Amino acid sequence: MECNVLVVAGLWNSGPTHWQSLWEQQFPAWQRVAHRDWINPARAEWVDELDGAIAASNAGPPILVAHSLGCALVASWAASASPLRIAGALLVAPSDIDAPHYPSDASGFQPMPMHRLPFPSMVVASSDDPWVTLERARAFADAWGSSYVEIGAAGHINGDSGHGAWPEGLAMLTAFCETLRARP
Repeated sequence: MECNVLVVAGLWNSGPTHWQSLWEQQFPAWQRVAHRDWINPARAEWVDELDGAIAASNAGPPILVAHSLGCALVASWAASASPLRIAGALLVAPSDIDAPHYPSDASGFQPMPMHRLPFPSMVVASSDDPWVTLERARAFADAWGSSYVEIGAAGHINGDSGHGAWPEGLAMLTAFCETLRARP
């Protein structure tokens, strides 16, 4: 696949069986945004680290492929007034950071940014995700101006929910990349 991709993992990073990690193995040119602290992230620090990774992308504006807290990070970065641009974002299983049961490890991410994103985006949600209800995922997509895809009962759409390399997700990303390339 010929897309300039930055992988944006969520809280605690994506392990070796997560589709993000498996996609990076399949596409070695893709880079993961590195964070100093994956366990107790601070929003301002993560936004700065994402901004640095976007600035270091030398193949043009990247497509961000985010999961879980990474989706809130992308929305926070979009609100940061960074002069940098991205081509678009695939936002998979956005965690509801405002929910009372969300882990308190993440600092300063609340409230969820609910503003229109200044780039094309797609939210992918599961009907039985323990970290976000379908109603909230749909509200995020509506607020962000994202297209919305609900894939049925798929848990948190990660390695723990059995998604492995998640070929359906890769097909969605491929179609999203083609749509972005076709834009004027």
